[in-house]
Amino acid sequence: MALVINEDKCARCGVCESECPNEAIFQTEDAYVINPALCTECRERYGKPLCEAVCPNEGIHEVKGSLYKKCLSLFG
Repeated sequence: MALVINEDKCARCGVCESECPNEAIFQTEDAYVINPALCTECRERYGKPLCEAVCPNEGIHEVKGSLYKKCLSLFG
């Protein structure tokens, strides 16, 4: 699985970016984005994704593998 930020729900507050221990979240001109190549979903160390837990608008969610592959191809 991979995590993505829903642009429609994102308040652009930046809480997720500062919470990410892998620096996988960054701000673009229009939105915050999760780099799937850097994201480990925090599962081994924290048990659940920290960014998902701190998002005030429930704007971060998991997606299936095919979208993950597409994101990975964009970010390398």
